[in-house]
Amino acid sequence: MKVFYKSLIALGLSAMSAQSFAAAFQLAEQNVSGLGRAYAGEASAADDASVVGRNAALMTQFNQAQASVAAMYVMPDVSLAGTSTNNGMNPNVLDDSSIAPNAVIPAAYYTQPINDQWYVGVGVYSQFGLATEFDANYAAGQLAGETEIVTINTNFSVAYKVDEQWSLAFGLDHVYADAKIVRNFGASPLPVPAQTEAVRLEGDDQAFGWHVGVAYELDAQTRIGFSYRSETDITFEGDFSNQLPAGAPFYGTQGQKLPGSVELTLPAMAELSASHQYNEVIGVHASLNWTGWNSFQSLAAQVEGRGTVFSKNESFSNSWRVAVGSDYQYSKELKLRLGLAYDQSPADQAHLSISIPDTDRIWFSFGGEYQIDAQSSVDVGVSVLRGKTQNFVEHDNLGQAWGFESRGHATVIGAQYNYAF
Repeated sequence: MKVFYKSLIALGLSAMSAQSFAAAFQLAEQNVSGLGRAYAGEASAADDASVVGRNAALMTQFNQAQASVAAMYVMPDVSLAGTSTNNGMNPNVLDDSSIAPNAVIPAAYYTQPINDQWYVGVGVYSQFGLATEFDANYAAGQLAGETEIVTINTNFSVAYKVDEQWSLAFGLDHVYADAKIVRNFGASPLPVPAQTEAVRLEGDDQAFGWHVGVAYELDAQTRIGFSYRSETDITFEGDFSNQLPAGAPFYGTQGQKLPGSVELTLPAMAELSASHQYNEVIGVHASLNWTGWNSFQSLAAQVEGRGTVFSKNESFSNSWRVAVGSDYQYSKELKLRLGLAYDQSPADQAHLSISIPDTDRIWFSFGGEYQIDAQSSVDVGVSVLRGKTQNFVEHDNLGQAWGFESRGHATVIGAQYNYAF
């Protein structure tokens, strides 16, 4: 099983970037049909098999088996400019025009009706991911070197159609998670080369969560949907090492690998959506999303016999996302989509970090669906994300203060193929 998940990561998930997501390292990009309307109405719009990922109760809207395969390409534009130091160095040593790599985010879904009341579905996608990369000799190396968190969610769902108005769903989520944290010593008054590894942590884990969904047909034109996904506790178990002399400060291991772990709680999520078919050609959608980010207060590593060797205070708060969107049936074959969203950051202004350079962001989205024939269709979508400029100061373990101005934007393009059996 682990080999299978690592193969999926190799396909592109390991390249995720912090600024391509919803808030913090949450991923909104789970399908392309929703991408075109900024993911408005995801818990109420029954577009295709990808409903398994956002509200499985919508599986009852399909009277035949459905499959969807999607890929989204994320192009982040995340930069840093140095604004101050307290060690006499020129702040421009902190400038970095690109700290987040491009990424491909794949997803696949399948739904199957059992009879007129029972439906089952499965999805493989990602809900959380993060990657930032700095040069090994970056001056503020103790604050950010390499940071990667990758998750793959395998979702198994069952839906029940109570009557013509109500549908319910329940499911289990198997989450595989992989993480790497590398910190270099960076510039300092000590006789240690900047590129010296001060922290290297690598580990993985798998855990289970659960989800529920509800869909209610208010009338023939209007549907309301609600979904909730539980927290998932992850303990990354792996190795800790560094290149510092054994017995030196900062837990020197001289390259020796020691057993270590990092505990992380992936937050609970809830979504309330509404979709209304205004007439034969125009549909409107809206969503309100909540993410329980207060479960993420710190990032700390425990090493056998050494205690806590790495700790970063995050102090995240719960966050909200609001989205509105519309679709327009231009012709029998072509449907156009448009959307706008506001994504609130959970990051505490007093604990902003260049390793997770989060900010509030606005989504501008458009896309469309082309019906190839009675059984197959193709979706395309584009979202442009604009984040606000942030100014903050971080301190390293030597008391050095590094001032930054961060800017973060991104463009997401995607394509999806749908087939009804």
